Amino acid sequence: MTTCHSNAAVLDGPEVSKQLAGKYMGFKLGAENFGLEILKVQEIIGLMNITAVPRTPEFVRGVINLRGKVIPVIDLRRKFGMAVKEDTELTCVMVVQVTVNEALVTMGVIVDQVSEVMDIKAEHVEPPPSFGSGEAERFLLGIGKFQNNVVLLLDADRILADGEMALVGAMGEAE
Repeated sequence: MTTCHSNAAVLDGPEVSKQLAGKYMGFKLGAENFGLEILKVQEIIGLMNITAVPRTPEFVRGVINLRGKVIPVIDLRRKFGMAVKEDTELTCVMVVQVTVNEALVTMGVIVDQVSEVMDIKAEHVEPPPSFGSGEAERFLLGIGKFQNNVVLLLDADRILADGEMALVGAMGEAE
């Protein structure tokens, strides 16, 4: 059986582990560990002035001007329905490139703290478990284990639903 992941067919079972093994940028939201494919992450910047955009979903913080380019910024805590907390000196923006309707879109993702680049081996990756609703499985690539911690491996291209992605993509500039 195959499932869709980042516009490519991915096999279930042991083949998932092989395809998902690799380097991930690690970050935290609260006590939970997450990872994004390192090739999706362009840079990590400190929190800067974010201009709110009226009538956008609650998880959209607004837009920033990054070296002359306007990019949308989403708050991953709010997107995942986690409790909102005050920003700290560790709060940062991961600038990522995602694919929207076959175009690359740059956006910022606010996280509590960036940890480290993780090299996750195939034997330490499992397919995401079924939680029943299908919502979590939509944006999870898999579950990794790194230094005795469980890491939720996210699919950057699918964190936002299609309609949300179109909205956020329209706020930024496609490349």
